[in-house]
Amino acid sequence: MHITLLTMGKTDIRWVADGLGMYASRLAHYVPFQLKELPELKNAGSLSPSQIKCREAELLLKAVKPGDTVILLDEHGEEFTSLQFAARLDRWMQAGKDLVFVVGGAYGFAQEMYDRASHKLSLSKMTCSHQLVRTVFAEQLYRAFTILRGEPYHNE
Repeated sequence: MHITLLTMGKTDIRWVADGLGMYASRLAHYVPFQLKELPELKNAGSLSPSQIKCREAELLLKAVKPGDTVILLDEHGEEFTSLQFAARLDRWMQAGKDLVFVVGGAYGFAQEMYDRASHKLSLSKMTCSHQLVRTVFAEQLYRAFTILRGEPYHNE
């Protein structure tokens, strides 16, 4: 079982990338973890938000395998406490399929992504930058693994 964080575009904010790298390296102690950053669309300035979402969906859908469990990081998704997320992550892992958590671009997801996804997960009711959410999610994923292993990272 592998976990992939699939994103549109690279992180160009140094401290966000540093934080993401730190949590990605910590996650490697628990699970094969991969960050897969797809290239941003070229000439996106000439496209409408709807066209951008559709083109991004084409790229994202090519990057997932048919048997993957796809979870969209989406503001309209289900919210969890860290303990609840750890329990849900454990159930997803028990299914034995690779997990692909997807961060869309600045405009969110096209309907094709919602149709393909098994689940939607919200990290907050507040909107986060699609770059920053990568690091926040990686930290929560790391926290979930420490909770599942009974390690002293999460304080309740």
